[in-house]
Amino acid sequence: MLPLRVVIGLATAFAQVTAALVDADASAALASSVTASAAVGTPSASANFIRDAASHVNLFIGTTNGGHTFPGATIPHGMVKVGMDTDSPGNHAGYDANPIFNATGFSQLHDDGTGGAVPLSLFKLWAFTSCGVGNTFEECQTSISGRKALRKVLPDGSPDDAAEPGYFSTNLSTGIRVELTSTRRAAIHRYTFPAGTKTPRMVVDITNDGQMSSTDPEMDLDPDTARVTGGAHFEASFGPGRYRAFTCVDFKGDGYELGAPTEFGAWLADFPVKQTVTVTQLYTSFTDQIGALFTFAPNGNSTTSILARVGVSFISSEQACANAEDEIPDFDFERVRSASRTQWNELLGRVQVDTTNVDPEIVDLFYSSFYRTHLSPADYTGENPLWNSTEPYYDSFYCNWDTYRTLYSFMALHDPATFARIVRGMINIQQHEGWLPECRGATAKHYIQGGSNGDPILAEFFVKFHEHAKELSVSADALYKALLADAELQPPNWDLQGRQVNIWKTLGYIPSDVWERSGTNSKQVSRTLEYAFDDFSISQVAKVLGKSADGKKYAQRSENFANVWNPNVTFPGETDIAGFMQPRFANGVFNFTDPRHCSIHDPIQATCFLNAQNHDGFYEGAPIVYSQYAPHDTAKLIALQGGKEKFVSRLNFIFNQGYFDSTDEPSQQIPFMYHYANRPGLSTQRSRQVIAEFYNTSINGLPGNDDSGAMGSYVAFYLAGLYPLPATRQFLLSSPYFREISFQNPVLNTTTTIRANGFHGNPKNGTGGHVFVQSVKIDGKPWKSNCFIDWDAFTSGSLIELQLTDNINVGCGAGLDALPPSLSTGGYD
Repeated sequence: MLPLRVVIGLATAFAQVTAALVDADASAALASSVTASAAVGTPSASANFIRDAASHVNLFIGTTNGGHTFPGATIPHGMVKVGMDTDSPGNHAGYDANPIFNATGFSQLHDDGTGGAVPLSLFKLWAFTSCGVGNTFEECQTSISGRKALRKVLPDGSPDDAAEPGYFSTNLSTGIRVELTSTRRAAIHRYTFPAGTKTPRMVVDITNDGQMSSTDPEMDLDPDTARVTGGAHFEASFGPGRYRAFTCVDFKGDGYELGAPTEFGAWLADFPVKQTVTVTQLYTSFTDQIGALFTFAPNGNSTTSILARVGVSFISSEQACANAEDEIPDFDFERVRSASRTQWNELLGRVQVDTTNVDPEIVDLFYSSFYRTHLSPADYTGENPLWNSTEPYYDSFYCNWDTYRTLYSFMALHDPATFARIVRGMINIQQHEGWLPECRGATAKHYIQGGSNGDPILAEFFVKFHEHAKELSVSADALYKALLADAELQPPNWDLQGRQVNIWKTLGYIPSDVWERSGTNSKQVSRTLEYAFDDFSISQVAKVLGKSADGKKYAQRSENFANVWNPNVTFPGETDIAGFMQPRFANGVFNFTDPRHCSIHDPIQATCFLNAQNHDGFYEGAPIVYSQYAPHDTAKLIALQGGKEKFVSRLNFIFNQGYFDSTDEPSQQIPFMYHYANRPGLSTQRSRQVIAEFYNTSINGLPGNDDSGAMGSYVAFYLAGLYPLPATRQFLLSSPYFREISFQNPVLNTTTTIRANGFHGNPKNGTGGHVFVQSVKIDGKPWKSNCFIDWDAFTSGSLIELQLTDNINVGCGAGLDALPPSLSTGGYD
């Protein structure tokens, strides 16, 4: 299918916001920091930089074919994500770009890029121009299946939908035009009816979430003002829990007096009941679909446009009303839309690229990917029903296993104030629930995928920003206590939080044959590798805090990944590829899993997801992939695999035989791993081939789920010519897709620029080109490595100059410290 058109709105250049968007306890220290920058890192004055970054965001990338991206309206990290819901089987973010699917409503809450069951999609609104043969109130088909309608289709075959940051619109086949925009906890809709509509009607749906899971619904409507309040319990998307949510809906004429509804009533499925104003659980014995229906008088001889303001809360209907009244008091659709776009432009404008000799699609791919890194987690501050706290509360961690590798490291480069608020919220969850959140949605715990992957997120923040932690209101003591709880205390159920730490501390791996009541005996190898990296993360925080004994202890524990390395397993038919991560029994004897297991070449076509019998030891990845996974000590992996030549040969085999899986997060670092074998040119080429093969700006431009921005941040890093090492002060270095890219950091008060001297553009297929890094200078001085840079370059606001060549055989440099750090070689001592 062809890509959807994207309406970018007015080409107005928005002025940058000059105060960091942080809460009051940090704003005074940061109020003027956005506009200043270090002179040496300032972008070239003559460069073709982006003035309206929001115009380069294509919200429809990945909205079909399993990307599950959210193309509706939201602000950065907004709780409300208002958008269209469709009847597609892939409607995890509500929307599907394929026009064969019907629209079923416009709901207020969504997640981005998730798997599992369809999350949220709560409190849908809908509009009717007429109902049935007689056009009577009672004939309105109000159920989710009865009311649905197709969208209009454009000449190119795509649906008549449009979007930009902070705005979404569609034209339905019924002739109704729908427009959406939002604030943090409220949305405003505009429904424009066809000329001549005599009975414009509005539907409010209280019960139909994405899973049709509601229980205990309640609803009240006011026949004079048409205000609707209500809520219900709903099922968690990826876990065993349930949550309660509430809404408050008000209507207003757009430019005219709407007046009281001429008809009103509750509806039960396809049965509107006139003049009914209250619905409770009493009716659920008849149906589980409940809502309100109104008929309004049309706007005389003019076009009828009805505004709907919708507040949402996880506390109460009263708070949902207060949220709407506080955030959208004036029903001013265009003001809210403009304010949202301004927020996005300020945020996206902190990263500037020179567009000279760059395909416009690459520019759009970069900013669209960057945009999706700020959809999740969502800022639910003030909406936590579980306990009272003055700390920020973030939710929709879905899941840390997906996002810890790249999302927060990208955020660290340009938005540490939001990063700090997220960290504070995570610490506060640990203080009340005992362990850091791992996978979470709508206040409910979801199933863990890997380790306690909140650990590297907190460590990423602290290792980079410990000197600013106090001004950002992050307590170093509380942060470290939260990490130690994950590392040392076994939770009641490690499927939902924490780790299986008792046996981890005893054996140094998770065995295949030990069952405990505290959680499921599965993913033993994957969890061993994740626990090891979690402990490495803690070791780095301990060292920053001067806790040398703890630093040594957790660094030693992080080397436990080697305890599941079996040197005696060879790849089927490839005897020279020997040694793999394998499951192991408690007595030390190795179990066996085929290295091809769960790959596209698995002879038994098994999967390694939570719905599979995960007693093979692996989650969402084959042993051949996980055998490359020890981000903190790749040097030891190279030694285990027989040296650099065999390591490079194995990497080539993974790519050449199709075992690399760009949809699988443990694979994300693999294209960059040639760096550790002194072959950075191969990393540059492989990473560019990955972009060329798997990522583009079409509606199917993602190879799999966006995973709450994990794929967005991954692509953004690749296009920036960087790959992060979470919880460290290093980034692996390649060449950017731009002659220059600059990162403005409001907290550090710096701008750091990476300039690619000799940039001639990007090869379309990612192969060859004048793109390989021959040498590096930082602030005019030769840098020791062509393979990595230190965080210090970003704290000082440096100019990083890369000299490019077409020679793929470049190395990391001449010195012993030119290779990227590894724990076993003393790189993190």
